[in-house]
Amino acid sequence: MRWLLLLTGALVAINILLVWGWPGRLAGPTAPSVQPAHRLRVGLVFDVGGRGDKSFNDAAFNGVDRAVRELGVEAEYVEPGEGTDRESGLRLLAARGFDLILGVGFVFSDDMLLVAGDYPDRHFACVDYSKFDDHGFVMPPKNLVALKFREEEGSFLVGALAALTSPHHTVGFVGGMDIPLIHKFEAGYSQGVHAVCADCRILVGYAGTSSDAFKNPTKGKELALAQYAGDADVIFQAAGSTGLGVFEAARERGRRAIGVDSDQWDEAPGFLLTSMLKQVDVSVFEVIRELQAGRFSGGLRIFGLKDGGVDYAYDEPRRGMIPPAVRARVEALRQEIIAGRITVSTERTP
Repeated sequence: MRWLLLLTGALVAINILLVWGWPGRLAGPTAPSVQPAHRLRVGLVFDVGGRGDKSFNDAAFNGVDRAVRELGVEAEYVEPGEGTDRESGLRLLAARGFDLILGVGFVFSDDMLLVAGDYPDRHFACVDYSKFDDHGFVMPPKNLVALKFREEEGSFLVGALAALTSPHHTVGFVGGMDIPLIHKFEAGYSQGVHAVCADCRILVGYAGTSSDAFKNPTKGKELALAQYAGDADVIFQAAGSTGLGVFEAARERGRRAIGVDSDQWDEAPGFLLTSMLKQVDVSVFEVIRELQAGRFSGGLRIFGLKDGGVDYAYDEPRRGMIPPAVRARVEALRQEIIAGRITVSTERTP
């Protein structure tokens, strides 16, 4: 009989532990279970030129990398080849359930619009989204945010810097692909030059008409050498990794150059007057942070001088290259643009 009482007692004790919890754990039959927090998953598909271009792609990477470090998100990166590889990369990330899929570059516009339509429960962001049809600009759907920039405003300021530091009153511009997006850089640059130097000459060259024009440093160097030979004191490049050839030419000729998108000082220290900063990293980080906070909003977002979306690099290494009077003049122009007293056109002048 004693063994039966012991067995009964053991069964009762086990039952109590199962219902009310083991020692040291939250007890009570109605105690809530603790679910692990969802970590936001972000996928980034690079533009032509890929990671390591020291410019546009690297700026986008830096924005995602900052989100990984500061917000605790998970991230994966896709570096496509040509053509349909871009769409495949976007679809792969969407099918795998990523919360946000980023495409970097105007070339993603068609693919991003298509994939966003096929995956309405995913969130998408396209840097430099530029989808047009017969009726004009195509607004993105509610699950896609188009990140665009007033490149012409930042380019205006570096154009003024170039002209104000040009002894020969001659400056240059090297573009990558000959398309409307890069024309905005040229247009703003030209207006900035002529705002402070009406008689300055501007030498202009483009690397090509295909996407390869953004990854041809040899062509960039060739164009820059020709412009330096034509007395250009400073050349502004808006050409992706093609611009690395411009920097090489500047070093060889002892002239100055202007970088683009990111601060490219480390690519040609002592020869880079400034860089036109396109804050792709900031815009990418902000989209990720807003999604994490439940405040994602699709549609069109445009970043300019007024909200810090574009700027130019100025720090200690450049203080000797940009005299105080030049700096003051350019800063005055900044305020004129922000106040709306100067309107920078996106159209090139003949």
